[in-house]
Amino acid sequence: MAMRSIWRTPVLGPAAATRDIALVCLADGLVGASFGAISVAAGLPIWVPIAMSLFVFAGAAQFILVGVLAAGGNPLAAVASALLVNTRLIPLGFSVSDTLTGTSPLKKLLGTHLITDEAVAFTVLEDEPHRRRSAFWMCGLGLFVAWNIGVVGGVAVGGQITDTAALGLDAAFPAVLIALVMPALREAATRNAALIGAVIAVAAALVLPPGLPVLLSLLGVFPAFFATNVRA
Repeated sequence: MAMRSIWRTPVLGPAAATRDIALVCLADGLVGASFGAISVAAGLPIWVPIAMSLFVFAGAAQFILVGVLAAGGNPLAAVASALLVNTRLIPLGFSVSDTLTGTSPLKKLLGTHLITDEAVAFTVLEDEPHRRRSAFWMCGLGLFVAWNIGVVGGVAVGGQITDTAALGLDAAFPAVLIALVMPALREAATRNAALIGAVIAVAAALVLPPGLPVLLSLLGVFPAFFATNVRA
């Protein structure tokens, strides 16, 4: 019943919005394929990336967790890094909370699971309530399906690849993360925090095991935050 009610939500009006969501879903599926291939090529069992994609469904966090584990990092540090990255979804969830108002608990649970940067971005562009709901559910469900199909395909291909560097898959992890953070770097405060955090991470990587430098890089937020407040 909950799923049927989702599809009864009025569809987006402008064809351009639907087209843009479809293109984002396609791109997300390709990134999911990269994630699946990298995961199994790094030695993880095939069920791990598939289960993560179904029950975690957070691309940046999944890439970070696999990246830390593939580098020989501590599993606890890998999980902690992934969780910290996902904390950004808390304020994002509040910005689209109206799309789940008045829905059943099951639908709210599903909607919470589908909160992503892309789904929120398309939702906040709309002003009318029914258009916001349409944008959220169309993008959220589309991304979930595309991402998981991509991961399964990547797992199937990655199992046949013995050298990820041969196809450039070893570069996919940092490339995806750079693409994810680039839009946020338009703000000076964010750029400063990212730069300080990067310096801390590189310096810490010389003496600490994989995973811990990522956590320490969060310290870059504090000097950038204080500098912004002093200027204000």
